[in-house]
Amino acid sequence: MTALGARLAGELSHLALCWRIVRVDGVALGFTTHDRPLEIAGLRHLSAPGMAPSAVVRSAGLEVDTMAIEGALSAAAITAADLAAGRYDGAEVTLTLVDWREPAAGSEVLARGSLGAVASSGGADPGFVATLRGETAALEATAIEIYSPECRAQLGDARCRVALRGLRERRAVAAIDGRTVRLDGLDAAAAALFGAGRLRLLDGGDAGLDRLIVGVDGDGLQLDAVLAAVPGARVEITQGCDKRFATCRDRFANAGNFRGEPHVPGGDLLARFAIA
Repeated sequence: MTALGARLAGELSHLALCWRIVRVDGVALGFTTHDRPLEIAGLRHLSAPGMAPSAVVRSAGLEVDTMAIEGALSAAAITAADLAAGRYDGAEVTLTLVDWREPAAGSEVLARGSLGAVASSGGADPGFVATLRGETAALEATAIEIYSPECRAQLGDARCRVALRGLRERRAVAAIDGRTVRLDGLDAAAAALFGAGRLRLLDGGDAGLDRLIVGVDGDGLQLDAVLAAVPGARVEITQGCDKRFATCRDRFANAGNFRGEPHVPGGDLLARFAIA
């Protein structure tokens, strides 16, 4: 029996829940339901009594385990600005049970997984609500690829093999109107190359966060979310790909690595008929 197991078997217990959150940008945060901070595995877990999970259920089967997490917003930890920026989306989370008198005695892992979309709950006492998806959620992913006329690779990945070095530029923000960003020296012809690409902010509180370029309006880049930046802030933009074979062949000279079936007949083949 482990040291923690022996403590659990006693008549009295001194237990606390601990959360270890590792964001996609590499920042690690720790929280505990104890009324004082705890040092566990080299990470300081801040006291967050209002942060609590729903019922913790573990099964031996292959069902997808999910759990709701609620907590209070804190200026020193999880802020409304960070939630709006998507810093916690996809973060890796581990929920453990420890004896707060001696955290080094060991811990019991209750749940482990990744966060879905994290949103502010609003109301008189602003907080956040998130869903923790267990490790079995990976079993929901499609195990095989389905044929399609569009490329299934991502521009610049190991299957595409297009070098992104020459497809990136650094520019300064000229103006922001909602989700549309205009950059210094970027005209309409140049902006068209960045559709379906990405924009990374290099300055300010959101530095390091990526935004997907979902469309192009003249010389403006339309993003998937509002960019918290001011004119003059530096950004890095990466060109995108519409995943069509003609684009892969003519623009990137990469037809040999195209991961799609451009000549496979589509569903409209059944609706075609001969014209006399």
